Amino acid sequence: MIHKLSVVDPAAKLAEGVVVEPFAHISGNVEIGEGTWIGSNVVIMDGARIGKNCKIFPGAVISAPPQDLKYKGEETFLVIGDNTIVRECCTLNRATTENYYTRIGNDCLLMAYVHVAHDCEVGDNCVLANNVNLAGHVIIQKYVILGGMVPVHQFVTVGEHSMVGGGSLVRKDVPPYIKAAREPLSYVGINSIGLNRRGFQKEKVNLINDIYRILYVSGLNMTKAILEVEDQVPDCMEKDTILNFVRSSQRGLIRGYNG
Repeated sequence: MIHKLSVVDPAAKLAEGVVVEPFAHISGNVEIGEGTWIGSNVVIMDGARIGKNCKIFPGAVISAPPQDLKYKGEETFLVIGDNTIVRECCTLNRATTENYYTRIGNDCLLMAYVHVAHDCEVGDNCVLANNVNLAGHVIIQKYVILGGMVPVHQFVTVGEHSMVGGGSLVRKDVPPYIKAAREPLSYVGINSIGLNRRGFQKEKVNLINDIYRILYVSGLNMTKAILEVEDQVPDCMEKDTILNFVRSSQRGLIRGYNG
């Protein structure tokens, strides 16, 4: 179902049920899964790998070369999972390193004017609101919500099930399960509403809250706070997730809010 006013390279691989609206342009080294809808004036460039039942809205540019001076034309990729929605005028760049990818997961929503730069990874079930901008090598773990007009510094990681308030500048890593807001970006509590909606039991939510009370509210430095969590909090998957994230942070963690 390719409109006669679209340009689709014969080498492109379009699965059954793909719809291409007028004035779209699809290059040859492209694969698109079953049931995906490509809106008018969408440009899909070499290296795109788009899953099933996605919706790509008008004006989006998918798999453009990275905005990276190191890039010399190597074959790289932009991968989009199944059931993901990419709204108007999003720009999603493929990776810089040869045979590597920029990846966007399943069941994501990227609202209008989102930019995802080279070598980023966006997990499943994420929501990136209007005008979110991800610099290169950013990792957004699963079930993250980024509010409108949030820029994320290169090499930052945003932990799973966290939420960043609109207009916030993300310069450092954001741990899992929390809400972050204000300037400079700070811990403002756990994402209890989001966790409840996703089926976390009250006991687990309380345990996560206890961990972050030690890490961010107790007044201990991070090294001592980690030891306190290890000693005082019962072992569970959420505890391991938080401590592993804190220990592996490369850019440092966002601050606690003091005001």
